[in-house]
Amino acid sequence: MKKILGVFLICLLSGSMTLVGYKYFFENRSTVDIELSNTDANHLSNTRSGIVPSSAIDFTQAAENTVNTVVHVKNLSNVSARSNPIMELFYGYKPEPKPQIGTGSGVIITEDGYIVTNNHVIANASELEVTLSNNETYKARLIGTDKEMDIALLKIEPKNKLSYIVFGDSDNIQLGEWVIAVGNPYNLTSTVTAGIISAKARNLSKAGIQSFIQTDAAINPGNSGGALVNTRGELIGINTMISSNTGAYVGYAFAVPSNVTRKIVEDLLEYGNVQNASLGVSGFELTPQIAKELNVADIPYGFYIQELVGNSPAQQSGLRQGDIITKINNKDIKTFVDLRSIINTKRPNDKIEVEYVRDNKSLATTITLGKNEPRKIELRGLELQELDAAEKEEWNINYGLKITKLINSDFDKYKDELLGSILLSINDIKVENVNQIKNILNQSNQKQKIKVTLMNKNGEYLRLLI
Repeated sequence: MKKILGVFLICLLSGSMTLVGYKYFFENRSTVDIELSNTDANHLSNTRSGIVPSSAIDFTQAAENTVNTVVHVKNLSNVSARSNPIMELFYGYKPEPKPQIGTGSGVIITEDGYIVTNNHVIANASELEVTLSNNETYKARLIGTDKEMDIALLKIEPKNKLSYIVFGDSDNIQLGEWVIAVGNPYNLTSTVTAGIISAKARNLSKAGIQSFIQTDAAINPGNSGGALVNTRGELIGINTMISSNTGAYVGYAFAVPSNVTRKIVEDLLEYGNVQNASLGVSGFELTPQIAKELNVADIPYGFYIQELVGNSPAQQSGLRQGDIITKINNKDIKTFVDLRSIINTKRPNDKIEVEYVRDNKSLATTITLGKNEPRKIELRGLELQELDAAEKEEWNINYGLKITKLINSDFDKYKDELLGSILLSINDIKVENVNQIKNILNQSNQKQKIKVTLMNKNGEYLRLLI
């Protein structure tokens, strides 16, 4: 009985303490209402967390409109099989070319069947095939290409009018802006991924010519030539490459800006080739350290002109070595890529407004752009032409000139070996442009032979005395 009474008293005491605790911790505490301000709400709605807020951007309309304009491109080519000298010598056997299939994506830009894709998607094709989103398949013909910018234009003859994409203005894209990438990765049908603009005017070329849009939208093999669009479904870029060791998506990829693409397409349709404009300057970015060395530390950014091409539009306008270009058409110029990204959208005879600094004075001028044509020079019976950025990428070199013509008939018996080869050096001095060759010739004895080093189309090195 005493035991039962003890248990009862303990329970009663515990209940009293619980009641006191409740009164202290809950009833005596004042209630605090937390109100989420509009600013906080907007901030949260734009975060890229796994939980999508109800006010998140809707990609459905843009995606639905775009998938019907993206096509699958098949490249059929014949690749020469490696020969076997023993089999050829004893049995006369020569291997047959092996068929090879490459695939990528393309974007329909007109209702009558013009399609934009990447140059590398259709390179070396003996036959091109395009499959639409409704599984209709057509033979395609190549209209033209721009190897430097990795753009190609195709044409099919559809049975009916096609859905096509509308060009947006890639100059107006913003860092952090939402985009979607549409293509055919891994030979699948149209796939849509979302991301943001990670960077603008990104350069991946040794010569600093190209100017890409960088995005974190997932782009994988097969997406090349596909569409990068904004949330309104407007084309702002043509997906072109992934930067990774494996070739698979690792967090960022690149696209050719739509304004550059549109200009290339218009050139190919109107002229049959790309009309590249030229300003005629070379130089480097004005960093704080360089600005201090040049005693122009108060200039925050710019492109320092180190050299002007003789009789170029820049020289004719009055620009000089040492001038610092700060703006073109009211757009900041901080690097050579910034400058090229504007010139890439222009044609010969287009005018640009250039703002620059000379002797700490701000000046401005209007320049009429010239035509960007590779310069040529004769070297003892060989016609040489400066390499463009695409050719340097193709040969995996950053200097040299191409042999385009044999002027001296003494070279005719070596025609197949010499034409199209790259002259790398003269008397063991590497050469990259016409001016260097002029200087070497001016300093050499015309009666003495010079030693030249060439690289032929098979990648073999040749040394000649000419």
